[in-house]
Amino acid sequence: MTDPADLSAAELTDEYRAGTLSPVEAARAVLARIERDDPKVNAFCLVDADTTLEMARASADRWRRGAILGPLDGVPVSIKDVLLTRGWPTLRGSTTIDPSGPWTEDAPSVARLRERGAVFAGKTTTPEFAWKGVTDSPLTGVTRNPADPSRTAGGSSGGAAAAVAAGMAPLALGTDGGGSVRIPASFTGTFTIKPTYGRIPHYPASPFGTLAHVGPMTRTVGDAELLLDAVCGPDARDWSALAPPDVPFRPAPGERDADLTGLRVAYSPALGFATVDPEVAALVAAAAETFAELGAKVEEADPGFGDPVEEFEVLWFAGAAKVVEHLTPEQFAALDPNLREGCERGARYSALDYLTATARRMELGRIMGLFHDRYDLLLTPTMPIPAFEAGVDAPAGSGSSHWTSWTPFTYPFNMTQQPAASVPCGTTAAGLPVGLQVVGARHADALVMRACAAFEAARPWS
Repeated sequence: MTDPADLSAAELTDEYRAGTLSPVEAARAVLARIERDDPKVNAFCLVDADTTLEMARASADRWRRGAILGPLDGVPVSIKDVLLTRGWPTLRGSTTIDPSGPWTEDAPSVARLRERGAVFAGKTTTPEFAWKGVTDSPLTGVTRNPADPSRTAGGSSGGAAAAVAAGMAPLALGTDGGGSVRIPASFTGTFTIKPTYGRIPHYPASPFGTLAHVGPMTRTVGDAELLLDAVCGPDARDWSALAPPDVPFRPAPGERDADLTGLRVAYSPALGFATVDPEVAALVAAAAETFAELGAKVEEADPGFGDPVEEFEVLWFAGAAKVVEHLTPEQFAALDPNLREGCERGARYSALDYLTATARRMELGRIMGLFHDRYDLLLTPTMPIPAFEAGVDAPAGSGSSHWTSWTPFTYPFNMTQQPAASVPCGTTAAGLPVGLQVVGARHADALVMRACAAFEAARPWS
């Protein structure tokens, strides 16, 4: 009999509906998996079994009465520890935040899941203030990759990705300011999408500004569709939130379209400037061929912009300086050393520096807008490398200790606010997962999800 912890969200609700499994049994299975496996990977920074089981019992009662709150009622979900969660502290991986609270408010995405009856499995780890592309912090230590615990799970949503990959909850909420759901999804062999900016409302507003997105992290595209349907739509606290999508992301039974005939797809092996590991390059090239087999018109093409890392770093490190501006000198000294250096750098930028970087960002948006007049989708590697050693900020030979030195495919699309998904597309000879990035024009989230679902159907991953 399949362990309930290994079932997808869709499979769980099928079982609930049939009466062959209850939300309480699913919650107990997830808690048992966390107890068994989390010491190996360190995905969770908070587990509150009493609250989890209380939520599961309330869901089980709704299922018995035929009064469920939606398709995620009773499904376990983890929450990245930068998203406010009523009743639980949100410490953001930092020793500088007082855990006593009070913690009286949910972030919009968390509130929508609570309203729809999801069962909160706990809060997942993040680097301090979610600032970098691996997950370790002075508060919670190192988060590791379930595929190989000697390797990093990536970041900054590394705890969320590790929890999903290890069956410690089928759904997770992460955030992405420069790749923070896509980096760990690629490293752990899970699915994610960074939606168009504003598609999922975000509150409190991120100090990193409009770079920061909330994103679902799951084992299947179908589960991500369910999660998107639950958390998209406006929230009065987020002035930049978009209107609800016109149609659900999750197709009705029998309506899923796996045919990509006529879709115009650009495949860019390196965006014109990145260096890619040969095994990663080969797996991504094979994935692009699968799109052609599904009917898409695939051709190799670069968008035509150079690496915007310098401008991104102005925006990013200025945001980091804003995050910590309230800290005392003693608290500042206790920060992650690389974060401290980045904040000092960010504080030195002028308003002119910031506006110059913003102008570069706007130019990238123009370039990509015109690019998507010619191509519906852009395919790239999600990451140029497989997961590297856990406990370090950058792989050997990267030339910098900052995470931006090894993530060339992710941060450009935070600058342009486009939807960008990471789909597992194979493993290296060492068994390390590799991700394919699927990028669409702004507001083309549904198209990106449809293409990812078609790829998943043609190239299923376990």
